[in-house]
Order: sequence, then C-alpha cells, then structure tokens
Amino acid sequence: MHFSTDSRCSKVSADIGRHLFHLPPVNAITSVGKAEAGDAEAVRVLSEPENPQPEVQEYNALPGQDVLLTDRYTQLLIIEKHRQKEEREKEMRTRGAGFFDARQKEYESITVDQLFKANDRGDVPKAVILQGNSGHGKSFTAQKIMLDWASGSLYQDRFELVLHLSCKELNRLYEDGEQSSVLDLVKVEKEFIPLVQKKLKESPQKVLLLIDGFDELQFKVSEHRKSPVKDLSTPAPVDDIVGALLKRNILSECHRLVTTRPTASENLNKLLKRPVRCTEILGFSEEGVHEYFKRFCKDEELWEKALGSVKENETLYTSCFIPVICWIVCTVFREHMEKHIEVTNALETTTSIFVHFVKILLEHHCQGLKQPLALLRSLGQLAESGIQKQQVLFDKESVEGTVSDLTSVPFLCKFLLKETVEKKEMFSFMHLSFQEFFAALHYTSDQDQENVKKMLDSVEQHEDKTHILPVIQFLFGLSKVKVVQDLKNLGLTHNLCWEACLKEWLVKLIENKDSEKDDMMLFTLHCLYELHDEEFVRTAMAVWDEIWFDIPLTRADCWVLLYCLQCCSTIPTLKLAKCNITPDKLRMMQPALSKCQELGLHMDKLSDADVDDLVSAMGEGKTISYLQ
Repeated sequence: MHFSTDSRCSKVSADIGRHLFHLPPVNAITSVGKAEAGDAEAVRVLSEPENPQPEVQEYNALPGQDVLLTDRYTQLLIIEKHRQKEEREKEMRTRGAGFFDARQKEYESITVDQLFKANDRGDVPKAVILQGNSGHGKSFTAQKIMLDWASGSLYQDRFELVLHLSCKELNRLYEDGEQSSVLDLVKVEKEFIPLVQKKLKESPQKVLLLIDGFDELQFKVSEHRKSPVKDLSTPAPVDDIVGALLKRNILSECHRLVTTRPTASENLNKLLKRPVRCTEILGFSEEGVHEYFKRFCKDEELWEKALGSVKENETLYTSCFIPVICWIVCTVFREHMEKHIEVTNALETTTSIFVHFVKILLEHHCQGLKQPLALLRSLGQLAESGIQKQQVLFDKESVEGTVSDLTSVPFLCKFLLKETVEKKEMFSFMHLSFQEFFAALHYTSDQDQENVKKMLDSVEQHEDKTHILPVIQFLFGLSKVKVVQDLKNLGLTHNLCWEACLKEWLVKLIENKDSEKDDMMLFTLHCLYELHDEEFVRTAMAVWDEIWFDIPLTRADCWVLLYCLQCCSTIPTLKLAKCNITPDKLRMMQPALSKCQELGLHMDKLSDADVDDLVSAMGEGKTISYLQ
C-alpha cells in the first residue's frame, strides 16, 4: 500500500519512501514526513529535489535496465458505457485506420480524473470498476494514478490518503496461510501507524483504496459470507480482509477503485455497494498508438518510419490498440535498427508478433493457470468453429463447452448484453485477427491432416470462403522455422504432414489461372512472406511466367514483393500499373527490380532527382522501349 501528504512534510528517509511507493522497482519517491494542518494530519510521499521518477520493468528487462514510468505511459481510451452487440461486431470485423475511426466516432473517452465525478443524478460513486482485457494497461494506469496523486497533480481536492493493494501480493500472503490485520497489509512503519489510523478514523471519505488485479485473486471472495473482520488491527485470514474491504464491512466511508479483467467484473460488481461506476479500458486510440511510438522511439525519424511501416499492415496496425502489442512491435523495431536492418524488415512477420504476444500473456498474465497447453488448444477449437460459421461473438454455453476456467483466460473478452428481461453473458476474442490466429493454431496441432485439406479445398471450390484466407496466411506464418521453435517452447507439437499439404495447395493455387487475379496474387505473396522459406518461395515463384499488378500496393505489399523477388535468380516479367509506386517504394524494391528481364512501371510523383533511382531499378544492359 502507498500513502501521501501535503508539501509541508519534512523529509525522513529514502528507504521508507521506496517501501511505501510500490511501483516495482521504484527509485523515485524518496521521503516521508508529517505535517500539521490544524487538527488534520496527513502523510505524503515526496520526491527528492532532483525529482527522480518511478521506474518500471519491461518484460525483457535485464537487471538495471528499468525505464521511467513517464517514458512509457500513454493515455488510454477509457469509456463509461456498455457497448451494444452491433457495436462490438462492427469493431471486431474492422481493420486498419477504419478500426480506429469507428472507435473515435462511437465512444467518448473519459480521463482518470473523471472517474469519481458526480453522475447525472449528482451522486459521487463510492466505488469505481476499471475493467480491461489482458495487456490493455490496467496495472500501468494504477501505477500512474499513484504517481500523479503523490506528485500533486491528481485528486488533490478529493483524496488525502491513497492506499494501494496488489492482488498478486495478496495471493502470496494467502498461500503462506498467516493471518494479518488491515494495518499489516498497509505495511507502514510503526511510527506512522497512529497517523494513518487517525486519518482513516477522522476523514475516511477522503481516503481511496486502490485494489489492482481483482481477477488475479486465487481465493474466492464470497458475496454472502459474514466477515469476521471488525477493525483495522485484529488479525484475520487475508481472504476475509479483502472481502471486508470490498463489501465495505470496514472503512465503509472510503472510496474504492478496483481494476479487473471483464471475466471477473460481474463477481466484483456483486461485492461492491452502490453507487458504483463501471468503466472500461479499450487500449489505445489511434492518437495513443502514435504517441506510444513517439515516446518509445524518441528519435523522430525512427518513430515516423516505424509507425509508417506498421500502418501499411492493416492486421498489425489494428492489433496495436493493445499496449502489449505496441510494446512488442516497438521493441522489435528498435532491436533491428540497432543492427542496421532495413526498417520494413523489422516488422518480422505478423504471425511472429502474435506468437510473441501469446508467450507474454501466458508468462505474465496467467497467474495460477495450470494447463496453458490445454488452454491454447481449446481456444483454437473455439476460434476455428467461429471462423467456419463467420461468428465473432459466442454465448456462455458454447464457450464453457470448449474452454474451462473462464475467469483465468487472458485471451477472451467477456461482456453482458440485455435480452428483453434478462442479461446474457457473451464472449469474444480481442479482435477477429486474434480469432483467425487461434484458428490457425488449432490446425497446427490437429493430427488429422484431412481437416486441413478440407479447409483448403473449401477455399478453392467456393468463392464465398474468402473469410478463411487470413487463417491460411497465419498457417503459413506458423510454419516459419523460428516460429515453429517458439511453438515447441510453448509445448505445441508441429505436424509436418499439414505443412507439406499447405505447400502443395499453394503451388496448385499458383498454377490455377485464378491466382493471376490481383487479390489472389497478393494473398499468395503474403503467404510466401509469412512462411519465409527461400527455397520454397523460389520454387513457387517460378510457376508464374509474369507478375502483373493493377491495384494500389502499400509499402508493406512492396516489401513482401521485394522479399519474394529476391528469392528468385531472375524474373521474366514484372508489370506494376496503377500501383501507386512512389520514389520511396521504388528505392526499396530496387535490389529486386533489376533482376527483371522485362519491367513495366507506372510511377507516381517522379521528380528529376528520382531519375537515377529509376535507372538503377532497370539494371544494366536493359533497353527502354517506352517512356511516358
């Protein structure tokens, strides 16, 4: 727990400050003292004159590699409304800039300083639920609230004392089996206990209890069980203390702010007494994604180049609304740039980014999960079933028939819908792209390759099966050698039979004249890129006599085309008409374009300064037959 007082406090010790301000690891808040303000005494955490800032550990941090909280925290999209079924479906199926535009139009964001504002009836909530899916920034927000309040920029008129409880720590205390008092959980030095007790007794309405991670509790808090906890100093089991705090059996006048995943929000809501405000963190807005890239990369040229490359990949750009995905993408970019690898290549493959995401959530957001392998398989089964039915929302019965222990699953979103006079529990994946990924994951662990063949054949035989194409693209990505190794590290087996079946199907698709349609040709190239098998790419590309595009190509499309062309020793014919080929895209593809025996280019915005790049792209010994 943490607490604070006004600026007239005198400095005591750095050790106590670090002990109280619990942002792991913390090197910032350094002193605690007392202040007299009439009859009111308070406690405040103060900064040293140099004003150092709290530091946080990133997932891949080595000892001593912590980063400033303020260098990473970016304002999140927080809403106070229950989204309708149609809104959720539309959001789930939209990608790229359209995804962020739809959110901006549909939702009005609130800020953390508005969490305890009065509602339309003039009532100030005694409790606020701040729910959000795994990796969406709940704990980071809790830490930022503590920092802003302690530094005097948040809730100064509302709260004189803020106490912080981490449910991960409460689990450890519960496992030890020892009884504790409320004051024991506060972990205040003995000399400050009278001061905290006085504040809790005299002005409890000015106290905020910030309980972070309710969904992570490994013990049940009963709605009906009578609590034995009567005061702040009598020892009791940890689960009883938590129950008493949530149900306001003790400290009833204090305000509560509780973070949780949506899968546990209904249970939490039953414990809290009214009035309660329910809010939801939706991750980043588009502006938030841009701001995060800027904060992470710092160098303007780098973050603009990195963000520009990500925006060209609709699936990846959409997934960046999740802060953890944003962190993964930025980390990969930075590592590649430090090794002087071309920025577009720093994207790796979309599949590899998603695999990183799954690994991080399993390792850091699944406390107490006993069978992660079984979870991944059941999620894959649910996802594949939904893809076949073109279904993105699932009722509780169908999910429970596939996935067990829903409260501890970090990859599913839970929400309530009104149906006439009843409430109905519904579930979804974070976005359709994650459902497509898990559906592909299902096929990788399926020992019956006939199921893979049926799925591939259905696409070949029915034009209305295009919704399965993203799943197939992820399947190729899951066949990449490095990704296969990552899957093995997760305990997932890799069936070589379906991989051979996949390659055979793609060659057959290329041989089919339909593959020469722009959209199918582009799909094929993206599959080859996700696979990253140079020998197979060379074999597959050799089937085409000519490659001809007559549609706009994004920078990401051009990079995929470059990769596939570079795998070939020579390219008979390449024609790019109306493809929005800018000088920048031309320079990027130049190493491969010079391999073309016949090259047709329609250039946009070509200046005199770009002519040298055009000549280099054509290569030596070529004759210009037509120039317009």
